[in-house]
Amino acid sequence: MLLKYLKIILIIILYQSPLYSKSNSLNDNDLKYLSNYFSGIVAYESQNNSDALKFFKSSKSLINKHSSYLQKYTYSLVLESKVQTAINELKMNYEAEKYHFFDGFILLALDSLRRDNFKKSRIYLSKAKKFIENDRIKSAIYETLEEYLYVFDKRKILKKKKNYGDFSFISETFQRCYLEDPNTEAFFLKLINNFENEYSRYIFFYLNYLLENKNLEVAKEYVVNLDYLNLTLLLAQGKQWIDQNKYENFSKIFSCKNHNDLIAEFLFLVSTLYSSQDAYERSNFYLNLSSFLNPKFKFNLSLAAENHYSNENYKSAKKILEKIDTTNQYFYWFKVKKTAQIISKEQNKNEALNFLSKEFNKVKEPNINMIFDIANFNKKVKNYEKAIVYYNEIIEKLEKDSIMYAEVLYRRGGCYERLKQYVKSDNDLLDSLKINPNEAYVLNYLGYSWLERNYKIQEAIVMLENAYSIKSNDPYIIDSIGWAYFLIKDYTKAEKFMKRAVELMPDDPVVNDHYGDILWKLNRKIQARYFWNSVLNLKETEDQMKEDINLKLIEGIKSS
Repeated sequence: MLLKYLKIILIIILYQSPLYSKSNSLNDNDLKYLSNYFSGIVAYESQNNSDALKFFKSSKSLINKHSSYLQKYTYSLVLESKVQTAINELKMNYEAEKYHFFDGFILLALDSLRRDNFKKSRIYLSKAKKFIENDRIKSAIYETLEEYLYVFDKRKILKKKKNYGDFSFISETFQRCYLEDPNTEAFFLKLINNFENEYSRYIFFYLNYLLENKNLEVAKEYVVNLDYLNLTLLLAQGKQWIDQNKYENFSKIFSCKNHNDLIAEFLFLVSTLYSSQDAYERSNFYLNLSSFLNPKFKFNLSLAAENHYSNENYKSAKKILEKIDTTNQYFYWFKVKKTAQIISKEQNKNEALNFLSKEFNKVKEPNINMIFDIANFNKKVKNYEKAIVYYNEIIEKLEKDSIMYAEVLYRRGGCYERLKQYVKSDNDLLDSLKINPNEAYVLNYLGYSWLERNYKIQEAIVMLENAYSIKSNDPYIIDSIGWAYFLIKDYTKAEKFMKRAVELMPDDPVVNDHYGDILWKLNRKIQARYFWNSVLNLKETEDQMKEDINLKLIEGIKSS
């Protein structure tokens, strides 16, 4: 009802304004189209793009009367994967300058590129420049596309260009690959060995480059040392293809010699950049442009599913998941796992586990990642005995001195700790630390466990201090060390750490409960009750914690 009144008010305001008064632009019939237009805007802003597109279509007569109409209509078309339709609309309205905007010219440039008309593509791109408006991402898009078009047209690398750091280095690597430059491999190796950033995705394209240049043995040797449990989704699938001698699968989806494939990958990079900033609509916009240029690379749909999931748009996430090819095992499992996560949000964790287990049992030879995921999901729903069975199976397959072996010991040790099998838990966690002694989360877990059991308090505090020195901004570790000081009755020091933990995790029940306990001990009882009461209203608070807090609200904390 509120939405309806808001829409009416907006129509009245515009209808009575000089811009849209009866005498200037609108006749009585236009009110119906304005109503649909504003409904489209509301739907678009609510991330309900399918409805937005329907409303925009039904108000299309406004295209010559409302300057922002074409831009919103274009975005809705692209977000519904109707990219060619969006391009056609832009072409039909190209002469009117009021309809010009940055992404519109990018679309027209890509359309010309797709038709191998590099000169026309550069003309369209040049018109986008004045709409950059000090936006650094738009600037990077413009400059990088200009570089690529120069390479495609002149068959050489542009010498004078702006530097956008790794963004530019990635682009130059692909440009050299396109030109069959002898230094291409050196560029790929420098890129994938960049330890400051996570660029393992580009190992997949390095392998593609090796196979395209008939360097099969180098590719096979490279993947031998890759651990499936430690790989990104795309790279795990690529390694499996090589392990199964399905080398032709690489060339079926990407080639360095195809200019459309190169720009598609660049647009995917832009999409990930927007996604990292939680700009999910912008991310999906550029992701659909990427798919428009290279529809073969369907693996990129996983990012669209992640974007919709992160935006809590589960209906759209499920639509994307339906499009994911299930013939490739790792992406099939991504589809299953993401569907289970959606079920967990829309229903509950147990229903999600039932679905995941049912799909897992259909797989004749599940890979190690599948077993790891099913183990972790069981652990998450507190089915610790079953999780341990799966962790045992994984441990048998791993090298005993590997980082992943240490990781699985940590997870299994956590299960044992929850089951109060403390000897087994301590053994697993200590063995994990022997392999990876500076793993902050294992130090934190073991130290906190010992504190809770009133066991080796001083050693536990040393562990927690070590964990804090490694990850001083992690709220869980801050909570643990704060609680450690509480247990040794250093309440002033405890309050300092726990206050920071609450600031970092204001909606965490345990952290708020701990802070309330500390405040009580500092005789700040009104504040303590405030935080305890807040825990009762938090979504993640478990029933037992609610009972304990209700008791504390009546009796406080008894002195010990």
